[in-house]
Amino acid sequence: MGESHPPAAGPRQRGPIEAAGAAREVIELLEVMWEQGKDAASASPVSASQLRVLYCLDREEGMNLRTLGDRLGSAPSSVSRLCDRLQALGFLERSPSPVSRRELELHLTRQGKNHLRDLRLKREEALQATIAVMPPKARAALLAGLEGFREATESTVTGRRLAVQRDVEDTA
Repeated sequence: MGESHPPAAGPRQRGPIEAAGAAREVIELLEVMWEQGKDAASASPVSASQLRVLYCLDREEGMNLRTLGDRLGSAPSSVSRLCDRLQALGFLERSPSPVSRRELELHLTRQGKNHLRDLRLKREEALQATIAVMPPKARAALLAGLEGFREATESTVTGRRLAVQRDVEDTA
């Protein structure tokens, strides 16, 4: 008897694999663009971990260290050190919680908000420059694909958490 070969990947099987590979490549390109934007946005660039803290606090102002640690999936001691560094940069402040004397709330300072605003502006400018040279049909396909990706992501546990954070951001 002859050798048995696995069936060739059909369009439904190959599509997600090819799309994941293309998404990975784009993410890698975006990471390079993001780093360039981060360096240009401020004289005091922050690490990727510190930037994640800033994003979380921007979405949910006033959370405590424990909640922030949960959002980041990090140990409390690591989160505390990240916040110490951001506070030293003037991007974050801690204040007593009105609910519990034992907890501190974390807030972005005006300087922290300005840093995020400038960073996002630089990143959007870089994205707009790239997207502007795409043919209109490709831009429409990109928008549809990104919307579909966001919807699929929001159906996961992590995605639901991100969607809630985005909804909080949209209402703020």
